[in-house]
Amino acid sequence: MSSPSSSSPGTNVGDLSAAGATIAPPVRAAPGRSIGLTTFTALGVVYGDIGTSPLYALRECFRGELSVPLTEENIFGVLSLILWALLVVISLKYLTLVMRADNGGEGGILALMVLAVSKRGKAPKQTAMVVLGLFGAGLLYGDGAITPAISVLSAIEGLHVATPAFDHLVLPITISILCGLFLIQRRGTARVGRLFAPVILCWFVLLAGLGIAQLVRHPGVLAACSPHYAVEFFIANQWRGFVVVGVVFLVVTGGEALYADMGHFGAKPIRLAWFGLVLPSLLLNYFGQGALLLETPEAIDNPFYRMAADWMHIPMVFLAAAATVVASQAVISGAFSLSVQAVQLGYFPRLRIVHTSKDERGQVYVPVVNWLLFAAVLGCVLSFRTSARLASAYGMAITTTMVITTVLLYVVMRKKWQWPRAWAIPVIIFFLSVDLIFFGANLVKFLEGGWLPLLLGAATCAVMIIWQRGRRSVARLLIPGRMSVDDFLADIRANPPIRIDVPAVYLTPSSDTIPQTLSSNLRHNRVLHNPVALLTIVTERVPWVRLENRVEVTHLGENVYRIIAHTGFKQTPRVPNLMQQCLQYNVDLTSPETSFFLGRLTLQTVGRPGFTHWQKRLFAWLLHNSHDASAYFKIPPDQVVEIGRRLEI
Repeated sequence: MSSPSSSSPGTNVGDLSAAGATIAPPVRAAPGRSIGLTTFTALGVVYGDIGTSPLYALRECFRGELSVPLTEENIFGVLSLILWALLVVISLKYLTLVMRADNGGEGGILALMVLAVSKRGKAPKQTAMVVLGLFGAGLLYGDGAITPAISVLSAIEGLHVATPAFDHLVLPITISILCGLFLIQRRGTARVGRLFAPVILCWFVLLAGLGIAQLVRHPGVLAACSPHYAVEFFIANQWRGFVVVGVVFLVVTGGEALYADMGHFGAKPIRLAWFGLVLPSLLLNYFGQGALLLETPEAIDNPFYRMAADWMHIPMVFLAAAATVVASQAVISGAFSLSVQAVQLGYFPRLRIVHTSKDERGQVYVPVVNWLLFAAVLGCVLSFRTSARLASAYGMAITTTMVITTVLLYVVMRKKWQWPRAWAIPVIIFFLSVDLIFFGANLVKFLEGGWLPLLLGAATCAVMIIWQRGRRSVARLLIPGRMSVDDFLADIRANPPIRIDVPAVYLTPSSDTIPQTLSSNLRHNRVLHNPVALLTIVTERVPWVRLENRVEVTHLGENVYRIIAHTGFKQTPRVPNLMQQCLQYNVDLTSPETSFFLGRLTLQTVGRPGFTHWQKRLFAWLLHNSHDASAYFKIPPDQVVEIGRRLEI
């Protein structure tokens, strides 16, 4: 497996990695857009996931066979663990350290993987970094399947507090909300997105208000800020205390989302929102729930809703449902972004990408991802049926991803930041120890549902690896049949073909050879267009390539041109736009008569070594079902000419 430093999007004939859909460039506080407005907008997108954890996190620490007894000492111990988990994992690790590891302003596990992989690194280490990154990306799909299910279920379960008569409606209402959420994805979230920040702002104000009301009555619970209560909790409960750590982890499940969304808002607004509103509101609410349980232990069935007066329960259910929809939307949008990055880096086949807003380039919809995710979410709801059961499955995906993030971060510290080992190793050991404690505590619940996100992650990772290996295997098989540029030019000089004054553009993955679409067309039709352009699209290791650096044009002779287009892994290479940029080189390929030649490859599986039979079948199926290249590159369909070829693998 090779480094994801660059890839050539394609034509299907040896050109199987297509470029991805465009994601919004970093939204920074620019002139005319204040840091306050950017922070407010980031609040609605970034913090929905972590903001809905108070619905179920503290409750689950004292429920179930492996939970701890509901005593004053244990309440103080759990609250201390929650406080220090938020401070160490979110505030210190992600907001202070991990968010420094940006790739051109972009964050997320794939961006971190690209930073960690060096062009000059040793092959085994490079492969290990890539596999880790892809597995982490796959686990985020597992998180995307569980987050909407557990969030919406936990919100609607608040109906039980109002009256148990609504219990039978919890599942149907949850499924209805989720169905509506996934159905509206195709319409885009541009308009809905404007409502996200006010909803989440109201939610955090509610969290803080409910917590303060309880803390005024029992301020002594604030003593749990001392870390010695966490230490005493472990000493007193031992094995059960260790298991409860896996539940406490639910309070930090939005950490990866902070990093992934950095490219949309920048680090500063995300940090301001966290320290100015989110962290204080979460801590006030968790400590408020603890104060309530000290006075009314029977409120453990749902301490979040029990903090409020009876008349508030139904309105709170509606607000909680709205907040969980926002949290779910953020995860779904993240899955779309992750998918198009994977396509652009060459780890997924071409996917149909729908841009749902003419103003916000980051608003995209990926139909196949949407419906696969919906099927997974619906399966989780129908299989687990309660948020308490889903809590067992929830932690595994994120804890594993956090461990992978820490490992990749160490590589970035050493290679990119040039940290000496004396600095990097102690820092990584500290954070890795915390991550492994959370991972081990969640591993205990593997058979209770923790296997699900790991299975989803492993399956997604396998698809990515097989697709990438298959692309490179096919490219190697096609090399022997290709003609060098020099040989091609010498041949047409020695045997001049008939030239027709119509421009032609041949998409090709190789900048050194002639595409077989061109040689086949010349051999069978015995004519050559005038001019001819050989277009190679290269995906760089950065998310964005500036307009002035995007196109290189070289005249090879005989009115044949080599065009190399550079694109970031979060940009869409729209071929007509690239042709417009060639005008600065006095090469006009913008005529409506211009023909664009693409290759279509049909695979036949045989006993060739390198892949198992099922891997070949899977790769062939992925290739066959990849999105049409002409639609993907936005080439007018009446200007496309496809030339097919069969290949045995």
